Amino acid sequence: MPSTADFRNGMVLEIDGELWAITYFQHVKPGKGGAFVRTKLKNVLSGAVVDRTYRAGERVTSVRLERRPVDYSYSDGDLYYFMDQETFDLIPISREMLGASQLKYLKENMQCEGLVHDGDVISVELPAFVELEVADADPGFRGDTAQGATKPATLETGAVVQVPLFVEVGNVLRIDRREDKYLTRVNA
Repeated sequence: MPSTADFRNGMVLEIDGELWAITYFQHVKPGKGGAFVRTKLKNVLSGAVVDRTYRAGERVTSVRLERRPVDYSYSDGDLYYFMDQETFDLIPISREMLGASQLKYLKENMQCEGLVHDGDVISVELPAFVELEVADADPGFRGDTAQGATKPATLETGAVVQVPLFVEVGNVLRIDRREDKYLTRVNA
């Protein structure tokens, strides 16, 4: 069993039967009393975030999650169905589990990663960088500003991101979905 000395970001712990991922940790050595570790934990299934403090050297239960390729197939109400590329099973994932930040970039046939625990896919993560077509954008005019001007563009999935003035409807863009940020134009 690992201890608090083995903590690292992304490590998954089992606490009271639930899976929690470490998003932040800090070893603290106060002048008086014993050392401890301050952590921020994110629930793998619900996305809830909690703060928790451990004594230095305390033993924890670590869980190893595997990653498996899954493809998004379709949605039916609040359920989104992904096909496991190894078993070809359809896996229903709820809207709440996916989260609004991922849903706005999800499109059919997109390849994602399924997080596997005890042989079952429990959660799905979209790729960090997605390529989507611009569905709507205002025209940009030369000379509007000296440099670095942006405008809002609506992508094919409905997400809105800030893009440079030269981006037009029909362009395919690479987007960093974690930061809602335009990276580059894939086609001209």
